[in-house]
Amino acid sequence: MYNNLFSEITIKGLTLKNRLTMAPLYLGYAGEGGTVSNMLLDHYRLMAGSGVAMVVVENATVDHPCGSGSNRTLRADTDDNLDGLKRLSAVIKQEGALACLQINHAGRFAHATQEPVAPSAVNTFGRMPRALDREEIASVMVKYAEAAARAKSAGFDMVELHGGTGYLLAQFLSPRTNHRTDEYGGSLENRQRFALGVLSQVKKAVGEIPVGYRFLADEWLPDGLKPEESRQFAISLAKEGIDYISVMGGTYESFLLPEILEKSRQEGYMLDLAAEIRAQVDVPVIAAGRFATGAFADRAIRDGKTDLIGLARVLWADPKWPEKIHGGREDDIIHCDPDCLNGGACMQMVMKGRPAFCVAWPAEKMKAWKTKFI
Repeated sequence: MYNNLFSEITIKGLTLKNRLTMAPLYLGYAGEGGTVSNMLLDHYRLMAGSGVAMVVVENATVDHPCGSGSNRTLRADTDDNLDGLKRLSAVIKQEGALACLQINHAGRFAHATQEPVAPSAVNTFGRMPRALDREEIASVMVKYAEAAARAKSAGFDMVELHGGTGYLLAQFLSPRTNHRTDEYGGSLENRQRFALGVLSQVKKAVGEIPVGYRFLADEWLPDGLKPEESRQFAISLAKEGIDYISVMGGTYESFLLPEILEKSRQEGYMLDLAAEIRAQVDVPVIAAGRFATGAFADRAIRDGKTDLIGLARVLWADPKWPEKIHGGREDDIIHCDPDCLNGGACMQMVMKGRPAFCVAWPAEKMKAWKTKFI
């Protein structure tokens, strides 16, 4: 069943056993200060054992604290965390999945107590970031490369640059948040210069292992980045050697808009964005956004709208999702409830600095989780 979904694909010499990946999802499971906790290891062991071909570990910072989104954001900015990252990659690979580490700088969305940094001083939920100067931009590029090298040293099979959710790479690209007048601002050619520079240095740092990009195709804001420009940026990434593009829409400033909340209730609500990007490039594309059923996901691949499917909350709610759709037991799937998501149950826990759990879990799993972690 679902032959398209369960066919192999190759990314830069690495064979993925099927078209299912775990998309990065922050749940607050790292320890205080961004350490690799037992809770995080248990979570990724379960996700990797689900049957997906690749697991993308979320949001490891390249620069702490000014680049960290929270105090529980993983750290890849120091060798002090290297042993923990090695345990994390090993847990994933022992369960039969390829391990990918997403690296990131939160920019104006950083949780740092000090002044956050950004391409330009643009108000962010009442905080005003400081604009980076040229020397600092060059330094941040180096930090990305150093973090990527640590990921490789820790045994990860791939590295993903986090250019989504409105973080620093996206902030440089967006006309809404980049008001610079130097070579990093103004035209799209200039606004993409930072991201392409990061990609170049990261590729040099990791050598042969694949480098992917979490790609913001549309900010879903009137004055934000639109597909007209993001399509051109995707072409630039492909020309510079990106190995896959994982497409998403929205930022922290648009996710909770009523029209976006309504959009997010729909199955595959970001698939059209992925299809637009896939039409422009010849590298594998990952689509995410509430792929609730095997039929919908298989059809998306069959119709050429995407090459791979990214499962985030869908897989978290039911780690047996791949097994159930492959075995014809879709009626048994525990689904992520869009009404719950719109109400913000797991999101509210994370925003309060607490590890999240899924309210759709069966009572016995919920009890076991709370006994172990609360």
